[in-house]
Amino acid sequence: MNVLDKDPAARSFWEVYFTYSGIIALRMYRRAHWFYEHGFKFIARVISQRAKKKTGIEIHPAAKIGRRLFIDHGAGVVIGETAEIGDDVVIYQGVTLGGTGKDKGKRHPTVQDRVMISAGAKVLGPFTVGHDSKIGANSVVLKEVPPNSTVVGVPGRVVKQDDVRIADMDQIKLPDPILAEFKRLNRRIEELEGKLGITARKFDEADGALSLDLEKAENGDKKDENGEV
Repeated sequence: MNVLDKDPAARSFWEVYFTYSGIIALRMYRRAHWFYEHGFKFIARVISQRAKKKTGIEIHPAAKIGRRLFIDHGAGVVIGETAEIGDDVVIYQGVTLGGTGKDKGKRHPTVQDRVMISAGAKVLGPFTVGHDSKIGANSVVLKEVPPNSTVVGVPGRVVKQDDVRIADMDQIKLPDPILAEFKRLNRRIEELEGKLGITARKFDEADGALSLDLEKAENGDKKDENGEV
């Protein structure tokens, strides 16, 4: 079972089978999907809504889900009608695989094999998230994600990591695109200063000037207290 391999808190097959909300929701989804595929759409929706009430996970019965999907914790997970999920995918709580409200027909994402979508991420639209990719926590992904990519931010951006692969289940050691941009700008400023022959003001000089201003201000306050101008 995929859960036993990827969740260190999972202690036995039976514990996972009977108590994990993600597994319970998937069992109920499989039944709902069978009814949906055989034309019993009302029954399918009733089952999916019971699953939502029981687990906090809403999976539309028309969605297509592959093997060994692991929904960890699961509260707040929403998987839309035309969403497609491959094999060995991991989804954490608060994830939405939704539409943008303007598309018709295929309007939800396709998530390929071995993708990890971290807590709170929103993947919205009829595009593909390539295999072996990772979506950072609380990211909002609105466009295609190439295979073997890491996406972070709002809106989500693909961030290269010099071909260094992160551990499969690590949601923390993801790149920081804002910090990377600051570093890039800092290098550019240094290059321009070098070309113009400008030496940046040193911190100790700035601190010295600030200390001098503070000393003047304090002396001024003392004079006011003594009635001097």
